[in-house]
Amino acid sequence: MWDERYAEPGFAYGTAANDFLRSVIRDTTLTAQNALCLAEGEGRNGVYLAQLGYQVDAVDSSAVGLAKAQQLASQHKVNIQTRCLDLAQLKIAPQSYDLIVSIFAHTPKEVRLNLHAQIPAALKPGGLFILETYRAEQLNIGTGGPKNPDMLMALEELKASCKDLNILLLQNAMRDIQEGKYHTGVGAVVQLIAQKPQ
Repeated sequence: MWDERYAEPGFAYGTAANDFLRSVIRDTTLTAQNALCLAEGEGRNGVYLAQLGYQVDAVDSSAVGLAKAQQLASQHKVNIQTRCLDLAQLKIAPQSYDLIVSIFAHTPKEVRLNLHAQIPAALKPGGLFILETYRAEQLNIGTGGPKNPDMLMALEELKASCKDLNILLLQNAMRDIQEGKYHTGVGAVVQLIAQKPQ
């Protein structure tokens, strides 16, 4: 499904980085170092971070999407490392990233819980985990996101997954999302910023 979507002309979710990610990075004092972008698709967030000086690893299950990510990186004269891998198979080495980004990385709950369980150990001390995704209320709105409730997240789940991190922000929000032709309009999201203790 993702290869088909990313094979369409243009960029499915646009080429600009996610607004929430940009607002967090703009306000953080984190030094640009190593970043992991989960379900990175066509590369908009990874390329943005690379432009800020991050060494970016972008992981996605779609080779077509990642090829476009490399194309976008080339257009912006930056480098990103891409890995074509199902997130269910991803193993993240301990203390390997200063920043882990999950923007609309919708996976089945079992996969998600296993992935999120790795994040506290995978972050370096002081590192950040930034997430924005649709929540259950989005099913009744229809401006983007999966139709399967199992792939949507909730505050309680994220709070439990981040029990070993300092939660700086965890909230439900309604916000206008204009990201390509598949995220168009007001969306019901959950947003998270969590930091590994120093």
